[in-house]
This record gives sequence, structure tokens and C-alpha cells, in this order.
Amino acid sequence: MKALRLEEPGRLQTVQLDAPGEPGSGEALVGVHRVGICGTDLHAYRGEQTFFDYPRILGHELGVEILEVRGDAGGLRAGDHCAVEPYLNCGDCTTCRAGKTNCCVNLSVLGVHQDGGMCDWLIVPAAKLHVSRELSLDRLALVEPLSVSAHAVGRGRLARGESVLVIGTGPIGLGVIEFAAVAGARVMALETRPSRLEFCRRFSRAESCLEADGDPLSRIREALEGELPSAVFDCTGNPSSMMDAFRLVSHGGRLVFVGHFPGDVTFHDPLFHGREMTLLATRNATGDDFQHVIARLEDGTIDVTPWVTHRVSAGEAAESFPGWLDPEGSAIKPLLEWS
Repeated sequence: MKALRLEEPGRLQTVQLDAPGEPGSGEALVGVHRVGICGTDLHAYRGEQTFFDYPRILGHELGVEILEVRGDAGGLRAGDHCAVEPYLNCGDCTTCRAGKTNCCVNLSVLGVHQDGGMCDWLIVPAAKLHVSRELSLDRLALVEPLSVSAHAVGRGRLARGESVLVIGTGPIGLGVIEFAAVAGARVMALETRPSRLEFCRRFSRAESCLEADGDPLSRIREALEGELPSAVFDCTGNPSSMMDAFRLVSHGGRLVFVGHFPGDVTFHDPLFHGREMTLLATRNATGDDFQHVIARLEDGTIDVTPWVTHRVSAGEAAESFPGWLDPEGSAIKPLLEWS
């Protein structure tokens, strides 16, 4: 079969590999049709990804078609179109037993810890396939990043009417804005890149979109009539932004780190304690999040039509990757059409 493999930072190569063989009991053989490109893939391309070894077949945002399924498949059948939950958990550790499969002690993520979906065929556990008989393959490829956003909003436990700040308006941040608004929050966004700020103003549910350059604290207070947001989601993965975010949270508020980076976060302890702040991390998503996102896409509550800003074939991907790294570029969600 054909695959696109990241041999080392900056070098993607089309390779021919053996077909994956027959699925076992409780597994499905799927054909890959769509692969979303995300920050994880771009960081890996740059050589900046944690939990990563080369060579690696990227791809964990997948829209697939079931070709064959064996054993108990929960009603799935050949021909079904599905989103893939790429977080392969062990099922036995303490967190799995508690239902927190997204942060399994032995977690292996497709396209990160093991080869992913930039290939013709994959064998995956049937339990990790989420079917929709209404959504297009394009939409199914976007279910995974939206599930990450939905899970983050769930971690924040938002109340209707509360003020929320989302820092960073890449796809994950945009998703957080959408699901925070669905939860009834009043959402504002903070962004450094002019192109993303304009996209957010045009296509998101944020009530206000503020420039992050300089000192955004005064802009936030002005927008909230002197107050600060009670929930702040930092979706940047930028250490400076994450450490500065502590001062943007109201007394008694919550700070949710959605993005991450390979380093240490420090903060001023008197500020943290004085405001009795709650700090939360959020990682990946659960199967319930996938089902929630699919339902919201199917009923039209969430519309991601404008997100797909670039569309390329498998043969064009290697040449296109460097352009998607441009911080001033227009890429929101590149989509790889695998034939």
C-alpha cells in the first residue's frame, strides 16, 4: 500500500508498504479518505513534537470507510463512514478503569506514538470508530479536533452567562469558542496573528476578538467593564502566553491549559493563591466527546464549513507542508484527500 512517511524533520516521503492484513476479532479494516493536518503534524515536521520518534506515518484526524469488520462491532458494517478516535488505551490501568481513557497510563496515539492514517488502509479497534450516516468524510475528519475542544470545555465546567476568554484561535481554540458558546458562555478571543484574528471575527461565535500584542489586560478589562473572565482557556502551547495567562483570570476563576509545550510552567504564587485560582489540564478526548461532537455536527449546532482553507492530494502534501508552517499564512485546517 501507499503511505506518506515523515522520515526525519522536514522530509516527507511517499513509500510502498505491505498491506495490514486481516482484522482480528473486534477490529476493522478501514480505507482512509480524508486526513486533517493539525499542529501536532506541523510540530513533528519541524522536529518540535514531544512523544515522537522518526520515521513516523502521521495522521490522526481521519475520515474513513469500513472495508471489513470482525466480531462484535457494535452495529458497524462494511461501507460505513466513520471518524476515528485515535487514542488507543489499554483498558486496564487506573485511569481507564475510571473512564478517563483519554489519559491512559499506556496511551498510544495514532500518528504520534505509532503510525497513523496517511496511508491506504488501517486496522483499528472497532470501538474506536464513530459512525455517521449523515456527515461527509470532510466533516468526519474534523471530529477529532472538535472533540479535543469539547473535552476542554467540559473540563472547564462552564456556567451559562459567565465570561470566558480563549487565547489562541487555531482550530482547537476555534472549537473551544464554539462549544463554550453552545454552553451559554459569553466568549471573547485573544490572538496575535492578524489573519487568524480576522478569521475569528468573521466565522466564530466570539462576542469580541482582541489583539494579544502589547498588554491585553486593559483591553480585556474594558470589554468586561473592569472585570476579568472567570474561565480562561489557553490554546496556544506557547510558554509565554501560558505563564502570562495567570494574570488574566478573575478571583475564584479557572485556567485551563489546552495546549502544551516541552518545558516548565512557572507562576507567581501570591497571585495564584490570592485569587484562589483553579488550574486545569486537558488532554485528548473520550468516546463520549466524539459522540457529542457528531451529534452537534449532524443537528447543525456546529458548522465548520469555513475551516477547511486548503485541500490537497496525497501527492501534493509533501510540497505543501512548508507553506502551512508560515505563521502569517492563511491556513486554518488543511485537508488531505487520500485516494
